[in-house]
Amino acid sequence: MEIDLINFGKESRSEYSSNQKLKARLRKVKPKVLDERFEELHEDAFSEIDCLDCANCCKTTSPIFLNTDIDRLAKVFRMKSSAFIDTYLHRDEEGDFVLNSSPCTFLGADNKCLVYEDRPKACREYPHTNRKKMHGILELSLKNTLVCPAVFKIFQQIGKDYRK
Repeated sequence: MEIDLINFGKESRSEYSSNQKLKARLRKVKPKVLDERFEELHEDAFSEIDCLDCANCCKTTSPIFLNTDIDRLAKVFRMKSSAFIDTYLHRDEEGDFVLNSSPCTFLGADNKCLVYEDRPKACREYPHTNRKKMHGILELSLKNTLVCPAVFKIFQQIGKDYRK
């Protein structure tokens, strides 16, 4: 079942200011409690949402490529790291290596990653909602509500606990 990304985009944008307020409330939650709740909601969301039905992250954003990611992928393509950078990447305004274009060059027509086993660390960890120290990435998670239907769902669910 493919996810309706147009309706998701409209709904996530319309809820963004409400989610910003929620983020401010979440900052006041004890770190361990917040981490546990996010992990629980992460498991629930991904039991219902299949990334292969969506791939919006791969279609609209670029991960940050660390040097280890670049070296690993260059090896896969039998290229020098510098050639991999010249072919696929550029530095963004923060100085990080990101893809030259969207959707991701390595996204197949079936929404499968063509370099899945060797994908960047940022892709492996996305959307970061099942990790520790969620306080430190609440701003990133808020931004991801506009990209990932699962993160949006997590914010909708956690909002039931913390919105007043």
